[in-house]
Amino acid sequence: KYTKFSIFYYWINLLDQKTSVYTRLENVAIPPGEENKTAILSYDYRIMPLENTSSTGTYYCEVKWNDVQKMGKGVFVLARDTGYINTSYGWEILVTLTVLLAVLSITATALLLWKRK
Repeated sequence: KYTKFSIFYYWINLLDQKTSVYTRLENVAIPPGEENKTAILSYDYRIMPLENTSSTGTYYCEVKWNDVQKMGKGVFVLARDTGYINTSYGWEILVTLTVLLAVLSITATALLLWKRK
């Protein structure tokens, strides 16, 4: 009864729309003496490459037997453009701080020389 089943891979995008990615039908042969025992089988599927940033969403795997249906927890995938650069303000902060300290230093020196006269 449970040797024939279907595996469905699909994703739900940020608008909660379900899109099928891949489906396969399995027919697993049970070796003699292994009847009525629990078996665990792994099936991997890679979604490559992600088409564009609209491929962002949660990807699921679901298995259906005749009267039983099991669904995985899902994996969230964030797709970015190839030219995406993580923004870093390190250099901007360093230059701003250096310029500020230079201006303060020049102002303090000018005030000391002015007060001396």
